[in-house]
Amino acid sequence: MKTKICLLYGGKSAEHQVSLQTAKAVIQALDLEKFDVHPIYISTKGEWIKGDQLIDTVQDVRALQFQAQSTSVSHPLSTVANETGYDVIFPLLHGPNGEDGTVQGLLEVLNTPYVGNGVLSSAAGMDKVIMKNLFAQAGLAQVNYVWYVRSTWKAHPAAAYDRVERELGYPCFVKPANLGSSVGISKCENRNELAAAFEEAFRYDRKIIIEAGVEAREIELGVLGNDHPQCSVAGEIISREAFYDYKAKYGDENTSLIIPADISQETYEVLKQMAVDAYKALDCAGLARADFFVTKKGEVLINEVNTMPGFTPFSMFPLLWKHTGVEYPQLIERLVELAMERHQEKQQIDHTY
Repeated sequence: MKTKICLLYGGKSAEHQVSLQTAKAVIQALDLEKFDVHPIYISTKGEWIKGDQLIDTVQDVRALQFQAQSTSVSHPLSTVANETGYDVIFPLLHGPNGEDGTVQGLLEVLNTPYVGNGVLSSAAGMDKVIMKNLFAQAGLAQVNYVWYVRSTWKAHPAAAYDRVERELGYPCFVKPANLGSSVGISKCENRNELAAAFEEAFRYDRKIIIEAGVEAREIELGVLGNDHPQCSVAGEIISREAFYDYKAKYGDENTSLIIPADISQETYEVLKQMAVDAYKALDCAGLARADFFVTKKGEVLINEVNTMPGFTPFSMFPLLWKHTGVEYPQLIERLVELAMERHQEKQQIDHTY
């Protein structure tokens, strides 16, 4: 019997196009002999548009954006809940309104199995400040950082810049706290660049984080599982850009992904343990990608955990697992299994007293 899978993609987020690329790649990898695939497109305005069951693969992301006049547009609850019989829902959403626990909360209310992280881990993983606070509590080494909300910065901008220079120095990186895919990130070498970076980051969020720059290699691991997560081989990102920005991630052929990374077994064991510790600190489920810095002295610093890593052809997560021995279709099937497993476990909770 086929598994009836519903794909959620698009989203009201600056990462809308990234989500479409992810959806295209996942659809192309799904075995239609094993899955009945039902797409739901979420527009940039937040409209939920249900498409017809897919009977063939998709070659162009434009085919994933349904015309509102030809399909029904409805409230998210009615779009999902009124369609009976989904075995599992796969949220292929990146950034706010998708990767931050909001959609996960909706799916929890509907008591339906879904792939990936739950409300808490999604929300904590989306907010870089909360995430780093939890990493600090777990004793994980990381770069120094400070953060600001827009109102505090607006009231005393010079004081904010003074603090960054005093506590972090240059170079430093300014990022929106609640966004991924390197959107809105700037590298700063002086105060003028810092001020411009604050302006840029606050375009995308009310809270920003500023991190000390570090000269290091960028190493990533894929993590897969629920209560007993496993790690992939390590991969390294080498980009000709000043840092691994949006263009480098999704459109720059000069960016190299080295898999497996040329690191010692000792370093890999440290990375693997820290990845699992970070995964558990956020109470992750299903999947995540753990990103690290490895300095010339061999110090390992955790950068972040991405609770919905991309599945585009350029994405590190599926490539890491491919080199670990798990092909893309197998990876998707494993994620579906983990979603079912976590859902069944939740059904054991007693809600009466």
